[in-house]
Parts: sequence; structure tokens; C-alpha cells
Amino acid sequence: MSGKTPIRVEPYAPKFKACWDGFVRAAKNGVFLFHRDYLEYHADRFHDLSMMFFQEDRLVALMPANLRDGACVSHGGLTFGGIITDQRMTTGMMLEVFRALMGELQMRGVQKLVYKAVPHIYHTLPAEEDLYALFLRRARLTRRDVSSTVACGRKLPLLKGRRGALKRGKGQGIKVARSESFARFMAIEEANLESRHGVRPAHSAAELQLLAGRFPENIKLFAAERQGEMLAGVVIYESPNVAHAQYIGATPQGKSLGAIDCIVDVLLNEVYAGKPYFDFGISTVDNGRTLNAGLVQNKESYGARATMYDFYELSLEK
Repeated sequence: MSGKTPIRVEPYAPKFKACWDGFVRAAKNGVFLFHRDYLEYHADRFHDLSMMFFQEDRLVALMPANLRDGACVSHGGLTFGGIITDQRMTTGMMLEVFRALMGELQMRGVQKLVYKAVPHIYHTLPAEEDLYALFLRRARLTRRDVSSTVACGRKLPLLKGRRGALKRGKGQGIKVARSESFARFMAIEEANLESRHGVRPAHSAAELQLLAGRFPENIKLFAAERQGEMLAGVVIYESPNVAHAQYIGATPQGKSLGAIDCIVDVLLNEVYAGKPYFDFGISTVDNGRTLNAGLVQNKESYGARATMYDFYELSLEK
């Protein structure tokens, strides 16, 4: 047993907002995505099932979650979620947290848990106690997405083609700077996704502008411009350990001029040179079963290598 009293579960309620957000800020695997102002910007799309875990009166863990078709998902509106903990979490305590979680979900009639583990690059301290608890309960690894990550302190050299594109871009008078023109950039991104994949971005321009206003130190747009024209942009989701490229896009002219290479060069070697990791995001579809070879090769040409974004499923049916 990990403590003198058992772990109890409290469903999240608005009265806990300050407590929840404060815990996320101090967590060893917490990022701004777990703050309630981010989780709830699309609250109308999800039946919230977020939980807080207490030992006596001390908050020891959180889990952002929603209910979907009889399953508890951690969280359907996020790339990853899982149980959020601080430096006091131990392996034994995590087993007790899972015991309390399973009891709560069974009491609610939930049929399974879909658990989206926080990738290790986001941990400010080792925080994989949850993976051991999942293993003991025979959870199945059902999805594994491949993301491409640069270790900024040990950057690999750019491939020859990348170096050429960067040299070409620098010779075109392209200027890279932080921008507030989210609507201009998202118009570029929407056109790219529609023409190449027939899909729309996960966020509308209005949603991204709203979130950037709520989290100005975490959501940032860096744009490449020439003579006042936006040629390319990269939207960064910044957390303590990771600068994550949420969106990358360029106009046809921007692509031909190497505008994205100019932005990535500034991000890797200036803006985020001191950040442990720069993450380009995933290159897989079909629940991780299909790798977009061209996309992952493009990201790896910047010196990025594989990081896993894992999903687990745990049946609660008796």
C-alpha cells in the first residue's frame, strides 16, 4: 500500500478549476493542454469525465477524460492525456490510483478505458508509473503513432537537400518573425490540407486565435514573409520540455523558395535552441498502422528521429 488512507476519486467540477490548473502547472508530466481553459474550449463536443484523485485532503493525481460510446477516453479532444502527477507520485501510489480509477469507472458502468499516454519527451521528471499499472492490468497497446523529434542539445546534421533549400531561402530576402496573423496563416493551411488530403485542420482560425489569446506563452505563430506577403508559417505548441509544431504550411511560392526551411532554421537554432526537444508531430494514419513515408522522411531530413505516441485499451467488463 502507498499510504495510510485509500485513494478517493472526485469527478471534476468547476469549483475545482484553480486547484486543477495549479496541479497541472506543478506536474512532472503536465502541459498547458490539460488546463481547463484549453480542455473546455470545445466542451460542447465532449461529455466530460475528468477525475481528481485525493489521499485524505491531498490531491495526488488528475485525469482529463471524456465519455464516448461507453468508454472512458483520456481525452478525446487531445493528442495525448493520461494520469497527470507531480514529483511525489510513486509506483506504489500509482497502483492505488488505478485501483480507485477502476472502481469508479465500474461503478459508472463504463465498459473500457482508452488511455493515451503522455509521451516521455513531455516529462520533466520520469513519469511512467502509469505504464506499469497498465501492464499489470493487462491493458493492450492498440495504437502507436510515430512522431519525429529533434533533441535540440544533440542536433543531427541536416541532409544535403535540406541545406540547399535553406540556402535558397536565405538568398530570397525572407524574414522570419513571430506573428499574430493566425487567420492569414490558417487560410494557407486550410488550402493545403484541402488540396492534398481533402480534409480541414483540427482547429478553425477563430478557435486557434481564441486559444492563442488564452495561452499566449504557449501557442505561437512564426511566419516567413517577403515584401509583406506571408509565404509560410509554423504554429508552435510550447511546453516546458517540448516545442511542438502543431501546424506547418506554405503557399506554393513559399514552398518553391524554401520558406519553411527558413522558419525551422530559426526555431531550431535560435528560438528553441535551449529547449530539450522540438517535435514535428506524427506521420501515421489508420491508428498507426500506415506510415506516410514521404512525410516522415521530410521530418527526418531535419535531424528528427522517432518518438512514440501510444494508446492503450483496458476492458472493464466482468
